[in-house]
Amino acid sequence: MKTQAIRKAEQVRPMASTAREVAAHRIEDARVWAAPKLDRAAHSVEEQIAPKVSAFLVQAAEKIDPAPSVKRRGRWSTVALLAGFAACAVGIVLYRNNARQWADSMKDTAADASRWSGDRVEEASEAGRTDETSRRMY
Repeated sequence: MKTQAIRKAEQVRPMASTAREVAAHRIEDARVWAAPKLDRAAHSVEEQIAPKVSAFLVQAAEKIDPAPSVKRRGRWSTVALLAGFAACAVGIVLYRNNARQWADSMKDTAADASRWSGDRVEEASEAGRTDETSRRMY
């Protein structure tokens, strides 16, 4: 019995090897055929079905929501926006007033500086004259 089983195993071995190779090729062929189909199906679900399901879920959530929070958020955002505009307007008014005051003070400072520089020039010219006269005396 043992010898018969060994002979039968030797006969079946090449057939099993061939069957394994054929199965491997068929599996590869099936994968080559299925991959693009699965890819197209994934894109179809993503582009067509998912947006519809998402919109349906959003509508369902809005219908069962006892107090819509969108209206409350809209009111507070409007209040915050108006407060921001008011603060901006106050800031602009204060900035303009400070700019005018600064410009006026700079005009006064420039006038003082020109008077001071004129005085210095006169002093320098008088000092130069005294130096010349003292040189002539010696």
